[in-house]
Amino acid sequence: MRVPQEQESRFHGSQPNRGTYIELAQAQANHRPQLLRATTDVGPRSQSPNAVSSTPEEDGNWELRHGWEGEYNSEEYLNKLNSAFYMYYTDKRHETGGKPKSRSELEEGPGSWRVQSRVKTVFAGLMLCLNIGVDPPDIVKTNPTSTLEAWIDPVSPSSPNSKMMESIGKSLQAHYETLSIRIRYKQFLDPSVDEVRKCCVTLRRNAKDERVLFHYNGHGVPLPTPSGEIWYFNRNYTQYIPVSLYDLQAWLGGPSIYVLDASHAGNVIANFGRFIEKHENESAELLDKDPNAVVLSYADNILLAACGRDELLPTNPDLPADLFTSSLTTPVAISLRCFFLQSQLAQELTLKDLDKVPGKLQERRTPLGELNWIFTAITDTIAWNCLPRGTFKKLFRQDLMVAALFRNYLLADRLMRQNGCHPETEPALPPTHEHPLWQSWDLALEMVLTQLPELIVCEEGGPHYEYKHSSFFAEQLTAFEVYLSQGALERKAPDQLPIVLQVLLSQVHRLRALILLSRFLDLGPWAVKLALNIGIFPYVLKLLQSAAIELKPVLIFIWARILAVDNSCQNDLIRDNGYKYFLGTIQPEQGIPVANHSEHKAMAAFIIAMFCKDFHQAKMVSLSRELFQACIGHLSDRENPLLRQWCCLCISTLWKDFPEAKWTGTQDSTHQILCQMVLDPVPEVRAAAIHALTTFLGYSDITEQVSQTEQAIATALMMMTSDGDSMVRNELLVFFSTFIKRYETKFLVTAYEELVEEQHRLQEPAILEVEINRRSALQFGRSTVSNQQSAKRDYVSRNSVHATMWKHVLILTLDPHADVAQNATVVADYVNAKLLVSPLRDHTRVIMDDLLRLGTKAVQSRPPSPTPLPRLTDVPINPAETSSKKNDKSFTGGLSRTASAILNSLVFHSSASQENPAPQNSPPKPSSDSIRNGTRVRTRVPDDWSRPPDANDPMQQPSAYEKAKEPLPRGFEEQDNPISTFDGAIGESENCPVPLKSTFFEWSTEYFREPQMKTSEPDEPGSDDYNSKQWRRSRNEKTIMLTQPLKNLAGSNKWDRPNGFFHNGSQPRQLCFHQFEDHLAVADGKDSICIWNWQHKRRLNRFSHGNPIGSRIDEIRFINEDDQALLLVGSSDGVIKVYRDYDEPDKIEIVSAFRGLTDLIPSTKNVGLVLDWQQSQGKLLVSGDVKVIRVWNAATEICTSELPSRSSSCITALTSDQVAGNIFVAGFGNGKIQVFDQREKPATSMVKRYSNHKQWITNVHMQRGGVRELISGARNGEIKLWDIRMSDEIRTISATKTTLRTLSVHEHAPVFATGSESHRVSIFNTNGAFLNSIEPSYSLLSTRSHPVAATAFHPHHMMLACSSLHDPNVNLFSCQDKRHIVQEF
Repeated sequence: MRVPQEQESRFHGSQPNRGTYIELAQAQANHRPQLLRATTDVGPRSQSPNAVSSTPEEDGNWELRHGWEGEYNSEEYLNKLNSAFYMYYTDKRHETGGKPKSRSELEEGPGSWRVQSRVKTVFAGLMLCLNIGVDPPDIVKTNPTSTLEAWIDPVSPSSPNSKMMESIGKSLQAHYETLSIRIRYKQFLDPSVDEVRKCCVTLRRNAKDERVLFHYNGHGVPLPTPSGEIWYFNRNYTQYIPVSLYDLQAWLGGPSIYVLDASHAGNVIANFGRFIEKHENESAELLDKDPNAVVLSYADNILLAACGRDELLPTNPDLPADLFTSSLTTPVAISLRCFFLQSQLAQELTLKDLDKVPGKLQERRTPLGELNWIFTAITDTIAWNCLPRGTFKKLFRQDLMVAALFRNYLLADRLMRQNGCHPETEPALPPTHEHPLWQSWDLALEMVLTQLPELIVCEEGGPHYEYKHSSFFAEQLTAFEVYLSQGALERKAPDQLPIVLQVLLSQVHRLRALILLSRFLDLGPWAVKLALNIGIFPYVLKLLQSAAIELKPVLIFIWARILAVDNSCQNDLIRDNGYKYFLGTIQPEQGIPVANHSEHKAMAAFIIAMFCKDFHQAKMVSLSRELFQACIGHLSDRENPLLRQWCCLCISTLWKDFPEAKWTGTQDSTHQILCQMVLDPVPEVRAAAIHALTTFLGYSDITEQVSQTEQAIATALMMMTSDGDSMVRNELLVFFSTFIKRYETKFLVTAYEELVEEQHRLQEPAILEVEINRRSALQFGRSTVSNQQSAKRDYVSRNSVHATMWKHVLILTLDPHADVAQNATVVADYVNAKLLVSPLRDHTRVIMDDLLRLGTKAVQSRPPSPTPLPRLTDVPINPAETSSKKNDKSFTGGLSRTASAILNSLVFHSSASQENPAPQNSPPKPSSDSIRNGTRVRTRVPDDWSRPPDANDPMQQPSAYEKAKEPLPRGFEEQDNPISTFDGAIGESENCPVPLKSTFFEWSTEYFREPQMKTSEPDEPGSDDYNSKQWRRSRNEKTIMLTQPLKNLAGSNKWDRPNGFFHNGSQPRQLCFHQFEDHLAVADGKDSICIWNWQHKRRLNRFSHGNPIGSRIDEIRFINEDDQALLLVGSSDGVIKVYRDYDEPDKIEIVSAFRGLTDLIPSTKNVGLVLDWQQSQGKLLVSGDVKVIRVWNAATEICTSELPSRSSSCITALTSDQVAGNIFVAGFGNGKIQVFDQREKPATSMVKRYSNHKQWITNVHMQRGGVRELISGARNGEIKLWDIRMSDEIRTISATKTTLRTLSVHEHAPVFATGSESHRVSIFNTNGAFLNSIEPSYSLLSTRSHPVAATAFHPHHMMLACSSLHDPNVNLFSCQDKRHIVQEF
């Protein structure tokens, strides 16, 4: 399947396209900058000003081969190449191993934002002890003195004192009602002690467990005593009666809030805790005596005192006598008065004019309302910045009355300090009176007062005056934007966050505030939790009722971030019908006013998925055919894989444990459409589709129709066992385990019959001979005994879905990825364990014991045969046989597995016979080319001609081989086998390991917890990653500039200057240089790889590839070499692995592991696996002992095409054009060379065939740079140069008269090197001139010269590495001439 180019741009990079509504925020999400392509990768071109110049004589004829001169050097084409250059295997699924973060990482930041125990203030007692006209005996008032109480002057000659007291009481209650109108207030004017007692007891009885407000104004009674007593009157008002705090607490209980407006009020706070402790001790003693006794609670009390223990209240005649109470109840009015008295505005205004500020406190567009709005924002912000988070939540978010009082208390603290008093609170608060935001409050007051004269004139009927609103909120939003632009490096809460919360109340600034808030939430879970702690949730919940379409993108973004961090909002969305907002948004016809609307559709799908996750009520209200149809429609959106992924997961959460949703989905064939998603080019989408289909399983009644539907789904998913992404295979195993658990009985029968069949296979003599004879007999129409016996066996599970799935599970137990193999092993062991406690247990135990005995015997009785069997790939097979047996071969293929206990005895049991070379006198094998019209034609080609050059090499002794450590994937945790006992309760307990638990949904959710707007760290100028990347780019360009002028000299001078050697520790078989790092990868003939620093001759790392015994490493490549390279390794069992941090022993990890070829026979003698990596296209060409060439796409991690080789021989070498990547060339064991064009259909992809070589192609290579020379070498030593436009070779060179063991071509210089059977490496230029020959070092104890085992050129430097057989040393040689060394290190 070919992926469209526009689609590839969505997921080729290391990060997916994460655009949001950034157009609204005027901040664009930047992609990772494209890495510059190496200059020589695209041929000669005009040099940059800094490039090293060379003369035309040095350049020579630079016309490219194959007709690519004009195309590859055009600016349009080069720009296209540079714009499509990506790094691979660097996506999130590779960085995380497809596993979600731990809960500890998610829980960083503030704790739970919800108020756990919300206590409300429901009743209030207002105690006013003024005794108007009579001064207390212990207070001497100044003259003049302050008189206003609740903004009313009690001294009025026209009104009696009783009327004035009533007016003051009503005024005070009215002021409290502006704070909270829901509280029931009770006034007590100059009360007696009995009235106070009755009042307090009544308030507590009515309030029950809620909070009671106790306001005490003691301006007309004596000062509180040092022990905390406060004063009241007797009935006749002839005496002052003290009331102990102990008694007051006994009457009022808790929770309560005390407001104490009296001189020496600090005495109350100083003694309050002592009496509370006494009450609690008494209650504890009472409960000890009588556990059923009713005791009063005394906890959770709050106190606000006007001054300290020895302080008197201010007596300024221009200020109210109850300055503290006025600050708590009328903060705007008292602020205007205090600021006016300190300002220079007295010439234009009077104190009475301050009462004429127009507007209402609740109307934010009026001057008075705007001041109140600004005041709320400022005090909230000061409290947020100064108070501990727990104290802030308790005082400012639990109770509206408490929050209003403490908000106003911050002002009271400032004003009282200006007048010589120091208010106190319990709990104590840090000082806030000098916070810089108070200056902003003074500025807001000044702006209103300067406009007040014109406003008064306008209100009295004068000329119209347009009020100039404060710029406070706009300036604070700008400050918040500056904070966001700096990146919030320290994860510190921004000072302006509470102000942003207040701005959401204004339609003028709402959109801008929401955009800035979304940018803040995008910083990560810590930012989301801060916003929730500040109280953002009720605001964004209420905004879901808004019909403003311009708010839709930003609200969707904000809700996605909230639900990604805290999924406890499901009940809130149901209670307020907020979920309907997102159900409407996901509909295709609903427009979103933003460019990347599909990304917001994906967010809406995510929100619905999180809303329905494990919440049945949410599923019920969300269920509709319209939702399913919308999700199905979005699955065809090829532009946004995130939308497809979350539509699948949205369906998955609806289906989970909800049969009604499954029935609704089947009405629109949702399950069938999801089955088609197995071919989606994005691994995350494929995994999401499997996740959804897994939840689809589980109808309570397994009817015939249900069974057929589920089996059809299972059949559709079988092909995904060969998926290249381990995350997809893991998700597939979850589906398999769910299906197996559901049809457990049938799988027990299937597993039993598989054991029986394995027993029969092991009991047959000469297993491999029988199989070869059978396949040969089928070719000529004959039958065999084995075939006849097999036909007699008729298994119940044969050709069933259950048998096919079981074989896939067995294959996955040997998956190259450790996570997949471990999970598959759990499933297989579970079935086998259940089999051992089933009615078949006795038969099963006998068969298992027999298998263990036969497997051990087969391993121990393998004599080294001097005449081993020929390779299976050399035996022609009837095409019909191949077609009918293809699936069966992919199921078994030497990978049969019965149980974990006998795994080691059965794996690759047929490969041992491959370890010795075929005899020289064996007859040649018939091929399809030698059969004409059903008549066999005798071949005259000697057998040696089609054999590998190393076919006669003896094997390395296992005793001399040291096993290296095998790297593991990131996050892999080896688990103990959960099936530890075989008892009858297995599978019935809650801890049953089957079905497997998927973590894909949690992993996918992390996308919405990660920053999407900010520039990634490697792209942020000044960051360590950015600086490292820039350094690497500079180094790469410097390497190219230093080496390019030397390539012509390399073609005319000798390559005989030794550059040292190093001892590899094992036989080097594969060598590969890194383009820019000083790294040389060396693979031996088994499974170990060494990474060397060739400059310092120091080994950096040694690790095992993990390929099984009897196989070898065939290919090693560096990928992503322009930046941080990865190491790609392929072995002869068809497995390909990609390693990260390959040069660091403690950090090396497997990035990806998959089976590139599924039907290879593991052996050290066949060609095994050959591959070629195309960095420009992100494609991996894989072939070998098969009849096809598979093209794997590194971005999609699937085999996008399978091209027939059009030859009966195996493929021995692959090379391709590294620029455009459309053309590649394959060499074959019969000497053929074929040219393929990937742009053609598979059937016509072979565009040219050369038959000039007659023997095994040792190697064929097309230069990455230079003139793109295409050079091939055959076993007999013939070297040919090709131009694919021509029908014959350009030049033929005889490199050696012995067997050609290796052929290496320099990527840029016009030279190539050959390694021969006679221990000689010969270097030629492309004109055919012999430059020199060298001999790798060998052991002094050796009696003869050994063949050359491996050669490799450095891609840029003029350096050659080589090694010989039976010698662990790797030798380095460089080029030199008479004048200077053609190399700089």
